[in-house]
Amino acid sequence: MNIRDLRLLVTGASGFIGSRLALHLRRIGVDAEFAGRDTNDAERGRLRELSSSGIQVHLGDLRDADFVERVVAGRNAILHLAAAQHENEKSEEYFRSINLGATELLLEKARASGIRRFVYGSTIGVYGSSKHGTINDYTRTRPLNSYTRTKLAAEDAVLANARYFETSIVRIGETYGPGDFRLLKLYKAIDRNRFVMIGNGKNLRQPIFVEDLIRGLLATLTSKEAVGEIFPLVGSEPMSTREMVEHIAHALERPVPRLRVPLWPVLTAASVLNVPLRLIGIRSPLHPRSLDFFRKSFVFSTTKAKDLLGFEPATTKFADGARATLAWYRAQGYLPERTEPALSRTARI
Repeated sequence: MNIRDLRLLVTGASGFIGSRLALHLRRIGVDAEFAGRDTNDAERGRLRELSSSGIQVHLGDLRDADFVERVVAGRNAILHLAAAQHENEKSEEYFRSINLGATELLLEKARASGIRRFVYGSTIGVYGSSKHGTINDYTRTRPLNSYTRTKLAAEDAVLANARYFETSIVRIGETYGPGDFRLLKLYKAIDRNRFVMIGNGKNLRQPIFVEDLIRGLLATLTSKEAVGEIFPLVGSEPMSTREMVEHIAHALERPVPRLRVPLWPVLTAASVLNVPLRLIGIRSPLHPRSLDFFRKSFVFSTTKAKDLLGFEPATTKFADGARATLAWYRAQGYLPERTEPALSRTARI
């Protein structure tokens, strides 16, 4: 489909990726409608930002058939980004009702309304990890938690609808950039000299800058070659967690953190705390999934996206994206401007 022919519905518009995509689509003049929720402060803040840019988001639950029917009406393409993700204290059934149940309902309404293209935003987490080498088309999935199990089940639901409309699945990599609150905690900890590395920091990651991800998503929506395919969209620069922390420290002009604690006692404590607290509906301050940042490795082949979509990240160095992200945090008041003199090069290294 040509991008100018799109009458697009984007779900998850109050999330990090969805909100950045909404702003981009408005800038380039694409006919798009947006669905989202306002269940926490981060979502409400993004909704205010979108509203100030003239973007209306339809608020509702994608498990509500009447709501889904309304937002799908008149559209010819859907980019489905909405998901339950970070609510670690919730049950598997909760994740299943949103990640699978809402997707199945959206697919049902898409069939009834004559949708031509359906792109599903999944996650690289369905692979579990890449401890056995670079992930490619032949790597088996190994979901390890409620979130990734239900995302993979939703992928199967999307593929089962391939006879009704063109489908594609994007397994989205670790995404960062302006609008991201996940890495804000890391920036703040390093800025305040309070960051402690859990484990050795040698696990590998391949983060993608949000503007690059948006280009990849739009290429998937409009490319004939994307039909029927599953793409991981990741950055071009694998790095260790230690290297990521160093880049952020340099952007902040702070000393590189040196404090480190072993992984196994922290993981043990998280596992022990998680079960009883979840049973009484309390979010654990330390959850095994939150420690994935320090222990899981994800390294991907980017050949498929390059060959079929012509997609390559423009932000090839994480250091550049880290500085752009920092500039946004400071412009929004989430991090203070530096007042003391910058560190010397010697002190930074």
